[in-house]
Amino acid sequence: MRVTIADVAREAGVSKTTVSRVINTKGEVDRTTAARVREVIAQLGYVPSSGAVGLARGSSRTVGMLVPSLTWPWMGELLQGVVDTVEAADYGLLLFTCNRGAESVQRFTSQVSARAFDGLVVVEPENTLGHLTELHRDGLPIVLIDDRGHHPEFPSVVTTNHEGGVSAARHLLAAGRTRPLVLTGPQHFGCVRDRLNGFRSVLPTDLVVEGDFTERGGRLAVEELLARDVTFDSVFAHNDISAAGVLRALRAAGRRVPDDIAVVGFDDIPMAEHTEPPLTTVRQPTRRMGETAARMLLSHLGGTSVPDGPAVLPTELVVRHSAP
Repeated sequence: MRVTIADVAREAGVSKTTVSRVINTKGEVDRTTAARVREVIAQLGYVPSSGAVGLARGSSRTVGMLVPSLTWPWMGELLQGVVDTVEAADYGLLLFTCNRGAESVQRFTSQVSARAFDGLVVVEPENTLGHLTELHRDGLPIVLIDDRGHHPEFPSVVTTNHEGGVSAARHLLAAGRTRPLVLTGPQHFGCVRDRLNGFRSVLPTDLVVEGDFTERGGRLAVEELLARDVTFDSVFAHNDISAAGVLRALRAAGRRVPDDIAVVGFDDIPMAEHTEPPLTTVRQPTRRMGETAARMLLSHLGGTSVPDGPAVLPTELVVRHSAP
């Protein structure tokens, strides 16, 4: 059961007004009483809803952003899109990372809700949708940058992963490649299933290896297949980092790219232009996804209703030397 301000007031032996003043740092509350109220809040795990705090303080003109990690290769571009949009609207940004899944989100709700940021942009950490939904139901506006195939009750920004897989397959097929290897990411991700299904709808293949989106994973997968004399004339890797590992393994084995084996990645992170050879890849519009999510949230905070369905931004095939 959710702890309420009345529970805090009763336990601390003060009025709800006094608790509100402590939370919102408004009005005169003596130091001893304020300390007792804060201690009770910590003991009970009371989390003031951001909506209630906003009413007391007025708009904070601050947006929160929750991300799994800052080490994801495309996170910088996405974050820049959010920052540019938020700052242009004269809002501030509070950035929170979430490296330990549901446990981190629980800490996040208890630690930051009382800061009263007006809304939240989320790149969803794995297995945390339930916690985010609870925050939203408690009154916190949320926009999800969704790459996992979920369709929650709050608005989201997505990209065309299925069509991205289609474009990679069509490009390889047009180049005469008929024996592709698909190196996926973890298949419980909706984006991975969409990319694979899109690719197979054009260029069917049973040579599919589940990877982990790392350079090492891409390298080891190709090394193992080459050691087993498995034949393939192309590789569709589900992100650019694993594609870089594929290129490294092929080069070490004396296979020429693209003459012997063509390689296509996914994301178009900055390093894709600087691999050897430069990587053909499916571009995810990550900066635009950040901009769009921030605009949706700010529009909602300004009183505009959000769309019923997700905002869908298209992918684009970028042709370089690894698969001309």
